[in-house]
Amino acid sequence: MRGGYGQGYMKSEFEIAFGEITELRSLPRDVVMEALQNALVSAYRRDVGASAAQAVDVKIDPNTGRARIFVEKEVVEEVMDDHTEVTLEKARYFEPECNLGDTVMVQLEGTTKKFGRIAAQTAKQVILQKIREAERQSLYDEYIDREGDLITGTVQSVNAAVITLSLGRAEAMMPRNQQIPGERYKPHDKVRAYLFEVKNSNRGPQIIVSRSHRNMLRRLLEYEVPEIYNGQVEIKNIAREAGYRSKVAVAALQEGIDPVGACVGMRGIRIQNIVKELHDEKIDVIEWNLNQEQFIAKALSPSRVSGVYLEDDPDAGRTAVVIVPDDQLSLAIGREGQNARLAAKLTGWRIDIKSVTEAVADALNNLDNPTLSDLKTTNAAMIEDVQRIIDKKNANKTVMPEEYNTLARFADVVERRLLARRDAARQARVAEINAVKATLPQRAFTLPITSLELPDSIIEVLQPLENVGEIMWRFLIDEDRLRFLLKDLPEDSLMRVQAALDKIVIPEGEEEAPVEEAAAEVEAAIAAAPVEEEVAAEVEEDAVPAGAFGDEDMPVEVPKPVKPTTWKEKPVVAAAPVDDYEEEFEDSKQSSGKKKSEKKKERLQRRQLIFDEEIGQVIAKRRRKGGRGSDEWDDE
Repeated sequence: MRGGYGQGYMKSEFEIAFGEITELRSLPRDVVMEALQNALVSAYRRDVGASAAQAVDVKIDPNTGRARIFVEKEVVEEVMDDHTEVTLEKARYFEPECNLGDTVMVQLEGTTKKFGRIAAQTAKQVILQKIREAERQSLYDEYIDREGDLITGTVQSVNAAVITLSLGRAEAMMPRNQQIPGERYKPHDKVRAYLFEVKNSNRGPQIIVSRSHRNMLRRLLEYEVPEIYNGQVEIKNIAREAGYRSKVAVAALQEGIDPVGACVGMRGIRIQNIVKELHDEKIDVIEWNLNQEQFIAKALSPSRVSGVYLEDDPDAGRTAVVIVPDDQLSLAIGREGQNARLAAKLTGWRIDIKSVTEAVADALNNLDNPTLSDLKTTNAAMIEDVQRIIDKKNANKTVMPEEYNTLARFADVVERRLLARRDAARQARVAEINAVKATLPQRAFTLPITSLELPDSIIEVLQPLENVGEIMWRFLIDEDRLRFLLKDLPEDSLMRVQAALDKIVIPEGEEEAPVEEAAAEVEAAIAAAPVEEEVAAEVEEDAVPAGAFGDEDMPVEVPKPVKPTTWKEKPVVAAAPVDDYEEEFEDSKQSSGKKKSEKKKERLQRRQLIFDEEIGQVIAKRRRKGGRGSDEWDDE
């Protein structure tokens, strides 16, 4: 009884070996079982030379390890080939209702011990191959879930191109461009890195880690600052030049919390821990502000700023002119422009920094400009005082602080006048853009760019556009702007952006402005556009709506807002005149060697949209060809 009792609970050799494989390889039991079954099937086929069309099945008892092999055979009266045929009597033992001519699954007599040496080697190779494949897939599934997190590894090897880290069961690579400049690594060093990318390959998962990625700093802040981890403080944006300097914009999501103080910690202990981890990299923590002027001024810290003037041009992009005191100019720009460059990345504005003296000198030299000419009468005393201070400074005499304040006030007056003039000159272009925006789903203008399924590199350069709607309308009438933003990225980046936009689903039934109300706003904006000669000249240069209306050339009315079936539906769809098709056909014959996109661009450059006050409509004008005249325009 005692021996029988003990034997009842004793594991078989198969169970012990099976458990060792699953434990050692960290694989599920069903995966290892499937590998064994496939191995026995391959061994049987190799041993008897069975055809691939013949079905073979294997069942293994998980407790005893006993394997039963079932082979598909045809029911016949007299067996000629034992490997493919079976008698009716024997077949009915496995399939009672079978008849002659049927095919049934018959269990193979004997055991796997009868397999030859070659068949056994085949089974062994199949088992090892299946286990290796399962192990690679298991590793990939493990690390793909940790993508975007921090991991710790041991330096295994170091060379000029890449550093190899051991993660235990897997290895990771840190390319040179993902390393912090100035850091030196030795074998057996412990390194914490950001899991940047995991790729599946035939040799197992290819794991790429980084210490220079900006999200490395984001994860360190989340681990070090409890308020960020708990959601009380939000990281709005990060601009980083690894190993040198970083700027982080943070905002409090709960009242009574100082976001900057939470990140810095008492006596700077929290931020110092991150600085040490990142090889003494300087980190500026800035409070995010909805007021862009104040935000840009803070982003240029540690320098002081006298004034910020924002210019949001729909074609050239967003530019901020920043005026700083003379003694703060080098500090605001930074070493090799680093401080200004990081501030521009953080805020999404192109920053142009000028000293107070430089701005005042430029203004005095342009007082004859129509925009500034009336200052000679309205601010004569200030101009005289400013000229005296400038002459005093040029003579290397001491300039008092209150005199610098006078220069700053004069520079502020001049910059605001110039900014207002440029804004007025852009009204026609803005009206055209608003007309196109009205045709797009308004929900798109509330979707952040991060909602697009794009790589981090593309998301980063598109951040200045702020939302998905801004990208959509540029695809329709300002594709050159997108190409400029993506110029340093791979050639297919623009196509990837378009593919990501196609995947965006705008829910039906979203509340949008009534069509009549939106149309009235568009017409009012166009009617209010300036019609002075200088403004008209500027519109003629910049208002070519590349791709806004497809290839149509007939007159168009002010486009009314509609809900397109897709975001790519053009604002206006009209048929082109017959003669214009003939003209395009002649162009295609003359330039057959050109690409289709280049020919389309040439056709679009011969069109402009002009608002005709007499008829109260936007009309399309076409440039005459070289044989008809020089740079003349015909109404269509």
